[in-house]
Amino acid sequence: MHELSIAVSIVDMAQEEAARRGGLRVCAVYLRMGPLSGVMEDALLSAYELACEGTPLAGTRLVIERMPVIVYCPSCRERRELASIQDFTCATCHTPTPEVLQGRELEVRALEVQE
Repeated sequence: MHELSIAVSIVDMAQEEAARRGGLRVCAVYLRMGPLSGVMEDALLSAYELACEGTPLAGTRLVIERMPVIVYCPSCRERRELASIQDFTCATCHTPTPEVLQGRELEVRALEVQE
């Protein structure tokens, strides 16, 4: 389960950032995640709780913002949201759309902290 190693990395990064800013207490970690990131949301949430045990982040929340898959349609010359990740075609004109612009994200967006 690679979600555990990802969760450990998130916890380490949050602890380092809180320490760098003078020992702030982290309340929540905000994450952007796309369906093409290769990460299972439920597994990551469980792994995050496990990774936080015994650290200053124990009891914090991992808040996940789900990002849609956005592709560029060469026929329409527009950004389009995919209707399904099983069908990489434009939802409007049904042209194959291999250029992914968004949906692979797995990034920490923000930390909610208390002084």
